[in-house]
Amino acid sequence: MDPVIFTSEAEQTLAEILATLSFSKLVVLTDSNTQIHCLPRISKSLPDQTVFITVPAGEINKNLQICSLIWEKMTDAALDRKALMLNLGGGVIGDMGGFCASLYKRGIRFINMPTTLLSQVDASVGGKLGIDFQGLKNHLGVFNQPETVVIGREFLETLPHAELRSGYAEILKHGLIRDKTYFSELKSQDWEQQDWEKLIYHSVAIKNAVVTADPKEAGLRKILNFGHTIGHAFESYFLDTSNHLLHGEAIALGMICEGFLSFQKVGFSYEELDQLTKTMLQIYGKVEFSKNELDPILDLCLQDKKNEGSTLMFSLLNSIGDCTYNIPVSREEIREAILQYHNL
Repeated sequence: MDPVIFTSEAEQTLAEILATLSFSKLVVLTDSNTQIHCLPRISKSLPDQTVFITVPAGEINKNLQICSLIWEKMTDAALDRKALMLNLGGGVIGDMGGFCASLYKRGIRFINMPTTLLSQVDASVGGKLGIDFQGLKNHLGVFNQPETVVIGREFLETLPHAELRSGYAEILKHGLIRDKTYFSELKSQDWEQQDWEKLIYHSVAIKNAVVTADPKEAGLRKILNFGHTIGHAFESYFLDTSNHLLHGEAIALGMICEGFLSFQKVGFSYEELDQLTKTMLQIYGKVEFSKNELDPILDLCLQDKKNEGSTLMFSLLNSIGDCTYNIPVSREEIREAILQYHNL
């Protein structure tokens, strides 16, 4: 079976996949949004006696408490090790559902059906699964591959404007780290008037090539983290506040800051830094925060999984389309980068 299947007929494609797999029972995990907007689009393909589990939507619910609820419902349904899980939702459902499947009875198989632009271009590929813990993003997790990933174009029709824009940040990142021509094409067009099918296919190809070369993030795969060390810190800091940031909004901020670090540390040109900054600000605007919030945000950077001991390790841009990794950066250098953003 193909690791990633692109389709405009998700229900029919899913029915064909399920017909090829042997399983004792199917369990479908949705959140409160995808239960309403996405599940009806595939319901006819689901076998009788399917077990349905729905959890509250949002990154704030990607935690051990919700995992415990999922495992409890799986246990109550008497699912055995030959059960199959279908994760129907965005990155939170893919991450958490895959994590729960990987631990239940030492692991059952699962299929991911990403329904947001963000999850289709990013979380759908690579086998990274995990949950947040004590306010730290993806702090607990495993590497495990789904049986397959089904990317249904029609799910994008269910997305609000802000969710589409959030996913677009990862598309921009793929151009910045790996494909200069791609980034140039993206920034020269109105982001809302894109050929999403074409962009999803191209971004998945970029990410798939990187993770195939480095499945467990020993080296090259770290370039996919560009913008994420500082971005994740802001996302975590504002997670349970009225200033909550979507993932792509936080990563856009992170890419501006880490673009500045690239300029300071590895010779990223000022002209390209200016291109990056203007592109992100034009699409995502500027996140406002006070200088008093800097220290707790910096503390969250120290918890990043790419760090080695107390040394903060960054993936930075040599130039647009060329990213390097394992660049040590001090706390003061991060502070300066964030202050540069604050003063824009």
